[in-house]
Amino acid sequence: MIDLKRLREDPDAVRRSQRARGEDPGLVDVLLDADAARRAAVSAADNLRAEQKTVSKQVGSASPDERPAVLERAKQLAADVKAAEAQQAAAEQAFTAAHMAISNVVVDGVPAGGEDDYVVLDTVGTPPALDEPKDHVQLGESLGLFDMERGAKVSGSRFYFLTGRGALLQLGLLQLAVKLAVDNGFQLIVPPVLVRPEIMSGTGFLGAHADEVYRVESDDLYLVGTSEVPLAGYHADEILDLSGGPLRYAGWSTCFRREAGSYGKDTRGIIRVHQFDKVEGFVYCRPDDAEAEHQRLLGWQQEMLALIGVPYRVIDVAAGDLGASAARKFDCEAWVPSQQTYRELTSTSNCTTFQARRLAIRYRDESGKPQTAATLNGTLATTRWLVAILENHQRPDGSVRVPDVLVPYVGIDILEPH
Repeated sequence: MIDLKRLREDPDAVRRSQRARGEDPGLVDVLLDADAARRAAVSAADNLRAEQKTVSKQVGSASPDERPAVLERAKQLAADVKAAEAQQAAAEQAFTAAHMAISNVVVDGVPAGGEDDYVVLDTVGTPPALDEPKDHVQLGESLGLFDMERGAKVSGSRFYFLTGRGALLQLGLLQLAVKLAVDNGFQLIVPPVLVRPEIMSGTGFLGAHADEVYRVESDDLYLVGTSEVPLAGYHADEILDLSGGPLRYAGWSTCFRREAGSYGKDTRGIIRVHQFDKVEGFVYCRPDDAEAEHQRLLGWQQEMLALIGVPYRVIDVAAGDLGASAARKFDCEAWVPSQQTYRELTSTSNCTTFQARRLAIRYRDESGKPQTAATLNGTLATTRWLVAILENHQRPDGSVRVPDVLVPYVGIDILEPH
């Protein structure tokens, strides 16, 4: 949820953010009105309860002649308090709904617009010169790395088996990401992948994109699409000790996405699938440290991409493509030779205090007063990276060179066709 103090002091900033996202700026006025109505309802109920308490004390000291009137007033006040508390509850409900409806306020400098309005910040590496590049499906199947046909037979479209050295390649990639994370002060966590509704909602994933989430209705649990969700819930309702600096976690998990809005897109191969594995970096910090921490996450992502040796670019994602929780997001997109374009491999988002406010995650400032923390997240490796590795390191004879850092995990330096 957005900061109410900021909303009250500068509602125009929130309206500008809404317009940049392509969302309704009128929701700001709805929230302002709901906030005023809620505060008025709270004040009215408090005043009536105070009066009721005063009148109740008068009953015992009232004279016989005064007592009937005092009792009648006490009875009326009891009814008024009950009605006022009902109005307060309704006002609170309306306020919460209005508050939850507004996405995070974007950071100054984020490009306005939608999916195609990103700004390229950096381009690293040169795409390989390949006359007739094979796509990752041709390479993966000829090399015995994965099996799409049997994945569909067992589980349906957009499922797959990683086989043989394909499984080793992924495990090696994820272990490489874990090593980088641990070497940089992250604590490794293998989290649960089923979470309660309040945790999924608290991270902002049950809004406009709720249809992307798998739900286990009989248990009222959700399968996570990223370990960002359980890692954000890890410290829900807690006061953190950030006196020593940010808390950094690296979550290794299987992730699940329905891909409900992507019919017809990337149906071939493992670019957009229903199940994949990922190592996700997650950070809790003071709000003043969030922008610097965002750059650090991006730096670690770029370090990973340099290790596997694929050309890529960094983009500043436009406001309308951020998602509700993010105030700014950088994507690293790797070159995919078979498509002659760049495709997303990593994202890193600065969620400022948006998620922590929903999940009641705080820290103590220098005076000991609790303040809302900031949260950030960033991909360090995922199954999709196999696409970039295979296609960029392919050779004319159909073999693929294994990046040097992954050779110890895979066991060989050249993957040969079967």
